Order: sequence, then C-alpha cells, then structure tokens
Amino acid sequence: MRRRSSRKGCRDNAAAVAVAVEGSRRCELCGAAARVRCGHCRITHYCDKDHQKADWVSIHKQICQLLIPIRTSLPCPPTERERKHGMEQLLRRQKYIIDVAYSTAQEFVWDGKHEEARPAALHALRFSIEVYGSNSLQLVPAYLLLAEASTGAGHLPEASKYLSQAEWIVLRTPDCSAAVQYKLHRSLGLFCAAKGNFEQALYHLANDVYLASSTFGLQSIETSGGYFHMANIFFRQNKMDIANSLYAEVAGAWHAFLLKSLQAQQQVLKLRPEMSLFTKDREVSEEPMTEAQQVEGIRVLNAILDIREQAPTQQPGETAKVLHALAMLHYLLMDLPKARELGLKAFELVKQLPQQESLEPLRHLLKLMNVEPSSTK
Repeated sequence: MRRRSSRKGCRDNAAAVAVAVEGSRRCELCGAAARVRCGHCRITHYCDKDHQKADWVSIHKQICQLLIPIRTSLPCPPTERERKHGMEQLLRRQKYIIDVAYSTAQEFVWDGKHEEARPAALHALRFSIEVYGSNSLQLVPAYLLLAEASTGAGHLPEASKYLSQAEWIVLRTPDCSAAVQYKLHRSLGLFCAAKGNFEQALYHLANDVYLASSTFGLQSIETSGGYFHMANIFFRQNKMDIANSLYAEVAGAWHAFLLKSLQAQQQVLKLRPEMSLFTKDREVSEEPMTEAQQVEGIRVLNAILDIREQAPTQQPGETAKVLHALAMLHYLLMDLPKARELGLKAFELVKQLPQQESLEPLRHLLKLMNVEPSSTK
C-alpha cells in the first residue's frame, strides 16, 4: 500500500512538486530507486528530474491522468458481476494506453526523434506484457519499435537486447506468421547495418524480402522496403549497378501502388453521387493508405530521388518515375502545390525521352490539378 501522508502545510515545500518517496519505489524509465514523483498524478516515480522530464515529453503528459484508475488500488467489488465489469474496464484502459504509447513512439521515430520515442515505446511494451503476458507474440511490435528507437539514438546494446527478446518469442511460436517474421528480419538487418556488419545485414534483409513477398507479393510496397534497405547497403559499398537496379524495383512498386490508389480515389469520386449507406462495392470501399505507408512513401521516394538527381550518370526515365510517384503521393495527401511542382518536373523529363508511354498518366494527373500540359512547353 502507498503511504498517504498529510498534505497540509506543504504548499511552500518543494516536495509539492518533486516529492521524496520511499526506497521501494522505482524509476518509470530505468528501474533505479526513485526520489521524485509526478506532481499531477502522484503515482508515477522517477530516479531524478531528467528522467521525469524525458517521460513527460515523450508520453506521460498524454497518459498522466489515465494511469490513476489503473494503478490505484480499489476495494474489491462485492459481486462477481461488478468484479467482471471492473476487469473489463481495466483491460480497455490498458489497451488504450498501449495504442496511444505505440503510435506516439512511432511518430517520434518517423520524425527522427529516437530519444524521445524510447519512453513511449517502453510504456507500450510494459502494458503489452501486463495485458498479453511476457511470452506473447503481441509483444513483438513493441520490442521492434524499442529496438529501432534505441538504434537510432545510438544505444546499440539496448537495441540488441530488445531484438533478442523479439527473436526469442518468434522462434518459440511455431505458427508465427510471415507478416511478423519479415518485420523481425528487417529490424535485425537494420541493426546489423548500423553496426557495420553488412554481410549479416544483407542476410536478414534477404529473408525479409522472401517472407514479405510470400505474404504480400513480390511487387508489393511491403516487399519493396527490404529491397530499399538492401540498395542502401550496396550504395554504401559503392556497388552502384546493384543499388540502382534495386532502387528501380522500389520506385516501380511505389509507382504502381500509387497509380492504383489514384485510380481508386477517382472511381470513388465519380460514383459518390450514386452511392448510399448500403453500397457494398469492394473496389469503391478500398481502404486508403495508412499513415505508416504515407510516411514511408515520402521518405523512401525522396531518398531515391536525391540519389537519382545527384548521380554522375543521369537516368531521366527512372528519375521521372520517382517524380511521378511523389507527385501522386502528394496529390493523395492533398498537398497540391508540391504535387504540381513534382508533376511538372516529371512531365518535362518524360517529354525528352524517345519513348513516352508514361506521358498520358502524367497529363491526366496534371489535369486533375487544373494544370494544362500545354503550359509545360
């Protein structure tokens, strides 16, 4: 039970903000003996103010009050029905915190703020353990996210520990899906690349490509992620022929995916006046890109574009494909100024090619943005 000391007469005391706590309390982040606690929820403890601030910036400010009903001991309800209802409420709250913590950590990682991501990812892992158990496959996403954040922040020993835990869970789960296994191999590949062990990195990324293709198809954007990271390794090794071939595969997969997404959007807009709540057309109701796909698309395609534009030997056809893909992506994200800029650049490059098969799709995209192709001449 937590000690409940009197609060009277302590308003002038600094302990109202940073309260000394008994030695049995442990820091939320590192597990060391705690000396301060949150002045808002008063149930979360830290070893020092630096860890308190780090947790607040990362995730605690979002879940501070949500933790109170989860971590506060309440009298046992008198009836079985009330006990069951209480357990269901607790489970919903815990799962909600898992979702909030995971998505927050993921956004920090996308923004390159790996240090800020770590406390949020740690909360996602801890609550996942509470909900699903320490050996559950449900823990793997949190372990991989923690490993990615730790790798990005330069904490390679910690990243290795989290990856080992994820790998152990996957290996002891015979029916683990390929969709989970390919993500593990991708994380292992990126970790090995960060350590400079390119041979081992390529081994894991090859497994990533194999497993992703068996689930999503060889030309899918999921599979293209493994190709992209392999290309980056060959690029760092100055093996440009292999790197360029893989970058072309990645750009082609994203181009095809975004072209299909654009066509699906246009179909929805065309049929929307005739649609009702009872419409069951699967093609019309196709799910849009996820936020993760949007972020990955922008990051990957911009990286390939930079490489294409800075290459000693230019490949205008490949550069135009990347520009076209980025233009479609920004159009779908409703960033029309950027989409117009990229679309016009792609159109100019395609016009210079001997074969201009991709000119019409570009012309159509520009018309959707009220840009007449003739204005590009």
